[in-house]
Amino acid sequence: MPLTDEGLLEVPGLLSRWVRLASGARAHYMTSGENGPAVVLLHGGLPGSSGMAGWRFMAPFLGARGFRVYCPDLPAFGLSDPAPEYQPRGLDSHVDFIHEFVTALCLDRFHLAGNSMGCMNAVNYTTAHPERIISFGLIAGAVGDITAGAPRVPGTVRIQPYDGTKDSMKALMEAIILRPEGFADDLLEMRVTAANAHREAHTRLWPSIMEFGGQMPFRDANVAARLSTKGRFDSLDIPGIYLYGRQDVLSPVENGYEQEDRLPNVQFFYPDQTGHQGQTDQPELFNEVFLEFFRDGVVSRETADRAGVSKRRPELPHLVGKA
Repeated sequence: MPLTDEGLLEVPGLLSRWVRLASGARAHYMTSGENGPAVVLLHGGLPGSSGMAGWRFMAPFLGARGFRVYCPDLPAFGLSDPAPEYQPRGLDSHVDFIHEFVTALCLDRFHLAGNSMGCMNAVNYTTAHPERIISFGLIAGAVGDITAGAPRVPGTVRIQPYDGTKDSMKALMEAIILRPEGFADDLLEMRVTAANAHREAHTRLWPSIMEFGGQMPFRDANVAARLSTKGRFDSLDIPGIYLYGRQDVLSPVENGYEQEDRLPNVQFFYPDQTGHQGQTDQPELFNEVFLEFFRDGVVSRETADRAGVSKRRPELPHLVGKA
């Protein structure tokens, strides 16, 4: 299928929109739904990631079921503003961008979700602005220094540097997506174009992702203090769920266990046949989990069981339905 004039996939129910932020940056986002509570979905951090690439299944599903859904292209990704003055310093810049974005769209209160780097950004934004968040959903990311000192299990697939080609992009995607449908030519083309437009900016951002993920020490003490989550995110009582795929080859499920042990107020799920980008591997399941959680505040018993609700500790009864 050919891409749109903007170089995007054509997805029914998903619209491409732009907004000018207070900083002067032009922000691009995908949106679905006209009425109801707002949901903001944050994409991952590998080259070529974007609101469209990460949420093309979930966003129109939620938009057709009573939500207003917003999927921004974070700085250094997708169709984000390429001007040097708007390029991110690190994940702290993403926190500022998200705040500018939701303020520009007058989203005073909203549900928030993120996958991989988007999970990290959701954690950081919720920690910084808990007054804005109704509830949050996380997918296969990191939670900062809450897990400092815990052993990190390395992935079984090594991420090779992106070289600007379609073959290189496909190799990257094989680390995050199990479904072969995830490697369609039009998707690869969209991701390659976006990745090549932001290669320098992404290279500068990547160390910050590694820092927050605990794979290298923070270079800046002030940024480390700003993004510290220990004693902050883990003490919040905002309703939250976390899905971590059992077949994640980029960040194995054992890393999810370490996070679960340190997040007593978050309900964990470990879905089977699911890799790092679970909302793409199992869209029907993930769509239903997030719909129920954002709509009802509770994941039903049947859906929770299908999603692999954690048996490592007692379930949180206010977040999981009874039989």
